[in-house]
Amino acid sequence: MARPKSSKQLILDNFLANRGKILESRDIQAASGGAVEWARRVRELRNEEGYQILPHKDRADLKPNQYLLETTKRTPALKRNISKETRAWVLERNGYTCQMCGVAAGDPDPLGSDRTVRLTMGHIIDKSKGGDDTPQNLRAICTNCNEGLQNTSLPKPDQIHLLAQVRRATIDDQKVLLKWLLQNFKRTVVE
Repeated sequence: MARPKSSKQLILDNFLANRGKILESRDIQAASGGAVEWARRVRELRNEEGYQILPHKDRADLKPNQYLLETTKRTPALKRNISKETRAWVLERNGYTCQMCGVAAGDPDPLGSDRTVRLTMGHIIDKSKGGDDTPQNLRAICTNCNEGLQNTSLPKPDQIHLLAQVRRATIDDQKVLLKWLLQNFKRTVVE
């Protein structure tokens, strides 16, 4: 009896059968068998297996949530070299919080699904643009931001903006923030 195909193989089969045709994200997810992390599988096919699957960022005539496999010719693949120790260090350094949108691991998914937030490693400078797997080039990022489901993220607030927001908050919210800061920065005190 044949083993069922993985979601990644189902996605690849769909791209190969539709080479040169624009595919919508919902169609790719359906072809994957409904896999939640279909976008990660697409990135793996592109980055690790070298398939030239183009998103809207790589081709101006594509809209967000559209993909195109132009050719079956593969490019050199990128390797993953992030150790478990590095992952753990980066997650702790980033306070187990997405560095793009601010959600924390285990929080309810802000996009409304029944899932909780899961964090992955994101590259500050993408490996395809010369970035590496060193802790300095890695950051904790939620699966939503990593999969590109949030097309924009707010810029990180500077110190003045952040303090202004804290001052505007209620006393109860300021106490919650203080408690969080004390828990997460109990090892270091900056004066």
